Formats: sequence, structure tokens, C-alpha cells
Amino acid sequence: MDNEHSNEYQIQMIIEIATSDFSTTASAVEGGADRIELCANLAEGGTTPSAGILRRCREKFSVQLYPIIRPRGGDFLYTEEEFKVQLDDVLLCKELGCDGVVIGLLLANGEIDIERTKRLVDAAYPLGVTFHRAFDRCKDPFEALEQLINAGCERILTSGQQPGAPEGVELIAQLNKTADHRIIIMPGSGVRKENIKMLAEKTGCSEFHSSLRGKADSKMEFIHPNFAGSAESYANNAIDPSEVRALRYAVNSL
Repeated sequence: MDNEHSNEYQIQMIIEIATSDFSTTASAVEGGADRIELCANLAEGGTTPSAGILRRCREKFSVQLYPIIRPRGGDFLYTEEEFKVQLDDVLLCKELGCDGVVIGLLLANGEIDIERTKRLVDAAYPLGVTFHRAFDRCKDPFEALEQLINAGCERILTSGQQPGAPEGVELIAQLNKTADHRIIIMPGSGVRKENIKMLAEKTGCSEFHSSLRGKADSKMEFIHPNFAGSAESYANNAIDPSEVRALRYAVNSL
């Protein structure tokens, strides 16, 4: 590949980082993330962040901001009240000037809850909508692909219905080929600097999602002896900006 075409290809590569608070968002932005999936409780797969976090991140960062709309951890089968919470949160994200939202709803039979998905897409408009890894728990990914295109989603985050994207790379490639630019297929889960180039080459995808989750020691000076070994008490979520840069460097080496 000559330099001209190589540079053209590189420009298209998008790195999305999942963050869990203001501090990790600041680190991801410092590292050069193109887009932030803003969450709370990443250990549970991510839940909707507070209004305060949303507002502060929107005020401080110009990077694309896509909060996750997920009222709790666990499965993706929601009650009517939980769905109303999601509608409210989508409207709040739009009011605060976010660029998009991240959603995912299933029916009890493993199909996409397409009626409610459409309602959230309509409520979010003109914000973009990513359908998250609830997709990886659906019964028929190719039927779901067509449904989400018709519903107006702009992107599907997927690990190819495997615990991690490297294991699901073949299905991700098939989905991307079938999508044929009608919707963006974004590999996520287990995406690291060591495998992102392989994922890009084998899938043809140009957007990638990673959390790069780490921990930083608390700056508390007083450590209560009864909780000295408690990570919950004395370790905070952290993202190393250099890891974000390394992720981009790895995929740009194509």
C-alpha cells in the first residue's frame, strides 16, 4: 500500500474509549480518543452516568460524547418503568448537548426489542445511536443487523457474540461485510494494542472500542488499618493516556 492510500486509510480509523468517571474521561481525551462512551459502573458492564458527570464532561471536553443508557446491570430485558427511565435519560443527554447515546434492549425470546429501540432512536434524534453488546446476546445476529439498520441506529458495538472480539473476529467480519456501509460495525471487548491491527485487517472495520481499564492507588494519606487491603476503599479507576496513544499507533501501522 503506498503512502498516499495508507494515510487516507489511517484518517478513517476511530478509537472509542469507555470511561467510568470524569477522571478517566480526562485521561482518555488526553490520550487522543475520538469518542467517549461515558458510563458508570464499568465492572457491571456500564450503567447510565449521573447528570452531574454528564454535564461536567460535556462542559469540559469537546470530543464526541456518547453516554450509555442503561438503568442497571444484569440482563437487557427491561420493565416498562425501566424503559421510561431510559427515555428520560436520552432526553437529558440531548438537552445537555451530547453527540449520541448508547442503548441495547432485548425481548425475553432473545430477539431485539425493536419497538422500544425505535422509540429511543426517535427520542434521541438528531443524536446518533449506538446499539451496544446486548447485540451479542441476541438469537440471530443477521436478522438483528437488518432490524437495527431499519430502526435508524448508526452503529453496532459487538464482540462477535463471543466474550471478546478476538474470539468473535470471524462473525464480526461477516457482519461488516453484510452491513455494506449501511451501519457501522465496531468491534469491542478485549481490543488492545496487541490485537487491534489483526482485528482491523480481518474484519475491515474502521472503528474500535476499548475500555483500557486500570487502577490507581488512592491518594488518601490516612489508611484505616481494617480496610488497608480493600481495593474498593483505596484504589480508583484509571486510564493511562499512553495506552490510548499506543492503541492508535498500533492500528495506524496498517
